[in-house]
Amino acid sequence: MKEAPKVEKIFFLLILCIGLLSGVASLAGLFVGGGIGPWEFQSVGGEWVRIAGEGIYQNDSVSYVAQGKASDLVTLILGVPLLLLSAYYQGLGSFRGRLMTTGLLGYFLYTYMSYTFLWQYNSFFLIYVLLMSGSLAGLILNLKGYDYPEIKGHFKKELPIRFLSGVLFLIGGGIGMLWLGKIGASLVSGVPPIGLDHYTTLVIQGMDLGFVVPAAVTGGVLLLKGRPSGYILSSAIVVKGAAMLTAMSAMMISMKWNGVPMSAVEILIFPAFNLLVILALILLIKNCK
Repeated sequence: MKEAPKVEKIFFLLILCIGLLSGVASLAGLFVGGGIGPWEFQSVGGEWVRIAGEGIYQNDSVSYVAQGKASDLVTLILGVPLLLLSAYYQGLGSFRGRLMTTGLLGYFLYTYMSYTFLWQYNSFFLIYVLLMSGSLAGLILNLKGYDYPEIKGHFKKELPIRFLSGVLFLIGGGIGMLWLGKIGASLVSGVPPIGLDHYTTLVIQGMDLGFVVPAAVTGGVLLLKGRPSGYILSSAIVVKGAAMLTAMSAMMISMKWNGVPMSAVEILIFPAFNLLVILALILLIKNCK
């Protein structure tokens, strides 16, 4: 097996900037106060929406703020430390560290892409844009650094390929059916989907259907075929999925705490997927040489 590819210093500087800016943005989302307090108004879709009225998310709905603060908390206490730690080990030549860094950069890209396009405009907009573009740049640099012909040599023969592929198919199919069912019901009834609040479109559902579902299914197929790119893509999806689903489980708890109505399917499916992907992540890391 060849020596692990060296990583340019610019990459680690980029990781440090992402960690710093993300930490600041998360702290602001959790602790910055001010505002007139909660209030209600009727959206153009006819839905009565309760606005948070406080903090940097003061113009967003109570439902979305509950989700956003849960995401900020997970990013602050898990996302940032794990990103810095995995990048450190990557710098020492660890293949596991590189895999973790790749997946976590996918998590940061997804998170701050959603913040950029979903949140009502606030004073951290440019920070979200910087984090989105920085995560994308870091992800591209990291993917270029893999020695693809040598990828399989980094994994043990005991790697449960069928199980990992099955998890990816289940996640992709489950999320796809969940969101298509929500959107389909709205198209049939002609009524805006529940939870749209005062936003213009379904940003998260669009990102999941446009990026997450195809990436999960493609990663599963390529992994089954034994393609080197399949090992990397599926690993990145598992790491990103573990981080993202942990954030979504925290969102479920936060929404329940704030009295936000949720469907039984959403309450059950995301924590269940979270446990399944964490198991997949443990098996993946365990079977890296």
